[in-house]
This record gives sequence, C-alpha cells and structure tokens, in this order.
Amino acid sequence: MVRVNEHYLKLKAGYLFPEIARRVTDFQKKNPKAKIIRLGIGDVVLPLPKAVVKAMRSAVGKMGKKETFRGYGPEQGYPFLIEAIIKNDFAPRGVRLSPSEVFISDGSKCDTGNIQEIFSADCRVAVTDPVYPVYVDATVMAGRSGEATSQGTFEKIVYLPATEKNGFCPPLPEGKVDLIYLCAPNNPTGAVLGKEALAAWVNYAQKNAAVIFFDAAYEAYITDKKIPHSIYEIPGADEVAIEFRSFSKTAGFTGTRCACLVIPEKLQGTCPNGDKVSLNSLWRRRHTTKFNGVSYPVQLGAAACYTSEGKSEIRKIISYYLDNAAIIRDGVSKAGLKVYGGVNAPYLWVKTPNGTGSWDFFQKLLQEAHVVGTPGVGFGPSGEGFLRLSSFGFRSNIKEAVARIKALLQA
Repeated sequence: MVRVNEHYLKLKAGYLFPEIARRVTDFQKKNPKAKIIRLGIGDVVLPLPKAVVKAMRSAVGKMGKKETFRGYGPEQGYPFLIEAIIKNDFAPRGVRLSPSEVFISDGSKCDTGNIQEIFSADCRVAVTDPVYPVYVDATVMAGRSGEATSQGTFEKIVYLPATEKNGFCPPLPEGKVDLIYLCAPNNPTGAVLGKEALAAWVNYAQKNAAVIFFDAAYEAYITDKKIPHSIYEIPGADEVAIEFRSFSKTAGFTGTRCACLVIPEKLQGTCPNGDKVSLNSLWRRRHTTKFNGVSYPVQLGAAACYTSEGKSEIRKIISYYLDNAAIIRDGVSKAGLKVYGGVNAPYLWVKTPNGTGSWDFFQKLLQEAHVVGTPGVGFGPSGEGFLRLSSFGFRSNIKEAVARIKALLQA
C-alpha cells in the first residue's frame, strides 16, 4: 500500500470548528425544538453590498456573450482589482506598493497555510497562543513540528503566550525563529497591536533574519486612529513581512471567496549555498503553478468594494457588526463576566466564570442557554478558561443570546 504523509497523523483531533459543529448537531438531534443561536464560527450573515452584486451581475452577463467572454485570467489577479487595492487600502496610509507585489487569491485561510511551501522544511515556526488553528495545523502538516504534547501543543513549534497579564500582546521569542504568525486585530482575542508593538516585531525580524506572516483579515474593524491597519506602516516591514488581507469579513465574501496577499520585492530568503532569492518570485512560481486565479465575476465584484457606493455600504456593514460587539460586551459584562476585545475587532474574548473549563462552559451555554461559542482552549493552552464570541449575527439574535446568557449566569 502507498504510504501517507505521516505528519497528518500528528493531528490527533479534528479541526476545531467541525468538532463544535458535531457537538451542536448531536445536541440538536436530541433537542429538536431548541432554538440555537450560533456565536461561534466567524461567518458573516449580512448580504453582499449592492454595488458588489451589481458588478457581479454585469460580469456574468459579459461571460454569457462571445464578444465579452473571458477564459483563464491572469493567475496573479486582474490589474483592475490589484490597482484598486493599492490605491484604496495602502496608498492612503503612506504605503507604496507596485502591482507585482500583490497577489489575488480565493482566501486568507488558504494563503496563510500555503505560504509555508516556499520555505525550508527546517524553518522554526512561532505562533501566538491562543492562535488561529490553521497556522498550527498547516505547520504540522508541513512537517515543521514534532509530536503533540499533553499540554495541547506540538513539539518544535514556539508558542508565545498572549494572556491577561500581558494584555494579550504576545512576547517576542526568547531565541531565534524563522517564521512568525501574527494576527491583528487578533482572532481569537480581539486584541490589537499598536505601532510600538509592531515596530518591536519588525526589529526582531530584522535582527534574526525572520519573516513575519501578518494576518490583517480584520483590519477594517479598527476604529482607533492610532492603530496601524497594515504592518507596512512600520518602517522596514517591507523587508521582513508578508501581509494577508481578505474581503470575507468586510464585504461578506465568506461564500464568494476573494482575498489578497502582499509580498514586497525587497523581501528575500537564503538559498542552501548562501545566495539571496526573492520570496516574491518564489511565491509567483508557486501561485502560477498551482492556482488558476479567482473568477472574473468575483474579482469585478471585489473591485466594486472600492467605489463610493461600495465603500459606503461596507462602512455600514462594519458598523453593524461592531454595534453587535458592543451589545455583547455590555450585556455579558453586566452579567458579571470579564470581556476583552470587541472594540477594534468583531470577536470578544470572555473569561469563564469561577475558573470553569472552556469546553465545560461551552457545553453549559449550549445545553442551558442554547447559545454556541468557541472554547478558548481550542485555540491553544493559553485559551483555557476563555470563550470566544462572534459579533457576526443578526441583531435580534445577538440581543436574545445576550439575554439568555445573562439569565443563565444570574439565575
């Protein structure tokens, strides 16, 4: 029989969110009349902006006529979308990019995992703890970890605890690492990184010849003008960082799929013989070999996000979810729980009552309040004792969920 990739066997349990879905499904089968409100997985509920739908309909119409039909597009992305991203997301923040530095993709989840392919198998990876599970699982699958430990971690991966004591701002690695995953605003804690904190990371990467994978999927939720939206706002970051962005949580593209990543031309890696090589060129080779590009209708829809109509509608969408976050934050706090995040991010990091375990509190909310959250320990050992709540929901459900949680805790 053919041998399998043994690194997959190190992943003892299933991916966090399918496990949550399994438990919820099991409960629903046993309690078919229960109205479950899901504040766990970070999926959006509001429809695509009208400007996006209009643009996509126009694109589909073109695809139905031989005069305007398009087949394979450029793997890196259509110039009209790349130029719109640079002009609207980066230039206003003083970040200068060339079109060759931006790659359009079908999602940041894919990109943050696939990016490891262009690096040596012996690279040492650092992640914050708690962490978006994809970063860890992709590292394990790539063979850059050891075995799973009894603490819920993996050998060889460097974990950087982000806890109450340090304000959920992860410490710099004590030794040298090669690849660093940072997510800000953070999933799951909702914490943000200011200019000083980001500058420290850039400085570390420069001194240690490391590369930062900066996941900025939630940057549109930043309301504090002092908080950077891009790591490239920090001098020198274009020499040490790759940035990931997404239309999923801003314009509702979770089911439509469109994102981008930025790899500056200045960013270099080292060959076995010591020569320098452009990481941009390596990713371009990988991208054009394994990816045929995002569809024309989707890219035209994404470009519509940058029209005046699109920007206005997206601002309303972001405000809706941030208002949801404020409702959750206020209500759960009044119920007696400590709550973090939910100000510059769509996620709230809730401390469980009386030291209750994350999965125990998850089960209690599900069984007694019929509300689904995400157990903090599922994001790493430092997440034990916390539950992540998402503000992605309809207002009526958000208010009802908060009322149920308050009633449960105050009973």
